[in-house]
Amino acid sequence: MTSIKDVQKFVSSIDPWALVRPGKDGKRPTLKLVVVGAGVIGGSVGAWIAEHYDHIYFLDQGPVAQALKEKGLATYWAEEPEKKTAVKLNVLDNLDQARDADVVVLAVKNYSLETVAQLVQKKLGDRPVIVAMQNGLENQMVLPKYFSKVIYCVISFNAWMDEPGLIGYQKKGPLHFGTLHNELQTEMEDMAKIFNLGVETHITHHIADAAHCKLIINLTNSLTTLIGLKYKNITDRAVFQKLMTNLTWEGVQIVKAAGYREIRLGGMPSWNIIWIGAHLPRAISKGLFEKNVKKLVLSSMAQDIIQRGGHTSELESLNGYLLQLAERHGLPAPFNRAVYELSKREFAKPKFEPLDVKEVWEYVKKRP
Repeated sequence: MTSIKDVQKFVSSIDPWALVRPGKDGKRPTLKLVVVGAGVIGGSVGAWIAEHYDHIYFLDQGPVAQALKEKGLATYWAEEPEKKTAVKLNVLDNLDQARDADVVVLAVKNYSLETVAQLVQKKLGDRPVIVAMQNGLENQMVLPKYFSKVIYCVISFNAWMDEPGLIGYQKKGPLHFGTLHNELQTEMEDMAKIFNLGVETHITHHIADAAHCKLIINLTNSLTTLIGLKYKNITDRAVFQKLMTNLTWEGVQIVKAAGYREIRLGGMPSWNIIWIGAHLPRAISKGLFEKNVKKLVLSSMAQDIIQRGGHTSELESLNGYLLQLAERHGLPAPFNRAVYELSKREFAKPKFEPLDVKEVWEYVKKRP
């Protein structure tokens, strides 16, 4: 006699795309997407898709969930803040209502990922395809423990939340989809078609390279939070450039030593640009550096530490990961080590107060 566990195991083993691939008429049934975590990234990307795709659902908690239910989500381009695009959303109360999801988009931060993954796996099993939207590489270590069908997404745009239900963005995308072993090609193509309805989305065969390239840029989140960029005046722009460019140039060297190659991510500075900023005289590199700084907005780390007054951030999963990589390959990384140590110390204080950029520079110089 077949047990309930045997039935559950069989259902979990079914590839949902086997049921939705084209029939003789070439058409596909509609996929149900559930976005878990409607913060800055999940909210903006989800809202853009929801403008054109009805079968997307959102799940969050607290003030964000309340705002989604009451007024939906509004997004606006930074250049035209007065022109807001509002969209009503399908909002779920709990994961029980997502049991028929074909795709679950996990858009929570790294520090919440393991807990949320456990909850999703407990409720939905291994049936849905997972789309992972986190910075860094931690999701590639966490999610395979719970799911066999994971598409990783590298995000190449900046956005911020003014209040629950209102998100500003610098540009729409691009997003880059990939898998660890270049499997799930049909699934990625299907997902790219849906995501491209609202935001520029590409498929890459080099997702580890892309994720490490994005990590290099994310290293600056700690520094810009530490000195309160957008909150506090930068008293010495030359020192600011020296810290920012050396932080990222060290990142390039470490990533290259680890065997990863450059993947161009739309709108982000190339490795050559990073080298120029770190090596050429400021009289030559200043214009290029300041042009890229203008693109910076309040980072996700600053939103956690400064805006929300929290003590939990992605410092370990971003800067900590890079320093582990540096140690593994025998590279000293003095700038990254100093900024990491300062950030860890300052972010843990009961009330964080941004440092002057010169204080950070003095710490870098004094550190052995």
